[in-house]
Amino acid sequence: MLSKAAALADGAVAAAILGSGVRDLAARAGSFGARRVFVADDPRLEAPLPQPRVDVLAALVREHGVGTVLFGQSVLAADIAAGLSARLDAGLNWDLTDLRSEDGRLVGRRPALADSVYAEVGWRSEPRLAIVRSGTFEPSETGGEAEVTEVTPQFEDFSLAATMVEQAHEESGGPSIEDADVIVAGGRGLGGPENFTLVEELAKALGGAVGATRAVVDAGWYPYATQVGQTGKTVAPKLYVACGISGAIQHKVGMQSSSVIVAINKDPNAPIFEYSDLGVVGDLHEILPKLTELVRARKSG
Repeated sequence: MLSKAAALADGAVAAAILGSGVRDLAARAGSFGARRVFVADDPRLEAPLPQPRVDVLAALVREHGVGTVLFGQSVLAADIAAGLSARLDAGLNWDLTDLRSEDGRLVGRRPALADSVYAEVGWRSEPRLAIVRSGTFEPSETGGEAEVTEVTPQFEDFSLAATMVEQAHEESGGPSIEDADVIVAGGRGLGGPENFTLVEELAKALGGAVGATRAVVDAGWYPYATQVGQTGKTVAPKLYVACGISGAIQHKVGMQSSSVIVAINKDPNAPIFEYSDLGVVGDLHEILPKLTELVRARKSG
């Protein structure tokens, strides 16, 4: 988001880093295009709750006359952006897949109708708030330095009314599907939950994450956190390997932005082959172990 913002604003970009124990991140923000970094480092910002962050951002926008605020898509970012929109009476566009400047105006691009069409969207006034799909833009490390400004947060009473009593983390041995450069996803074609080990082994060999279809998670074969699709998560890895996935439109919506899509399916007429870069027709129970073995051999060699 910083890299894209720097390109749009000809470098006139500020970053806001909010949390607890986050001061060291300021230098990294500078290297990706921020000329100024506002750091709010406060124990009350440790929990992933939106309202305290809305307080800090609203104050920064008002004090410095910020015209545009960009967010990378996440559950927390959506909560914060919605709260900031209400607080500032500001326009908010979400699920954007592109941003550009046109005749001095900011124009966003947003998919609609299950990603079958794209609409151009804009803002009638400032500040303009935008949530962009995760993985949409490539980071560009310029190596610049930023002026760091410490911010002393002022919180509203109601913003501190909610507290987090417990936060559970699912055990995982690899990256999350939102952050992974490689995703190996499994569908009903695996035949049963016990066969997800084939997907897990390939993902581990490739240094990637495991994804799943809605049918799989609904059947209890794999956790909902791994679901890719219209009702799951939208991902854009460099490589997406679909194993035993038919490729219904609901799943396509969640992964079609992947740089390279490889499909493995025994049905040559599976819809997923229509939008895959490479298709392998065959029994995944035979193909996946051999593919995993080849990847490991290539790495060790």
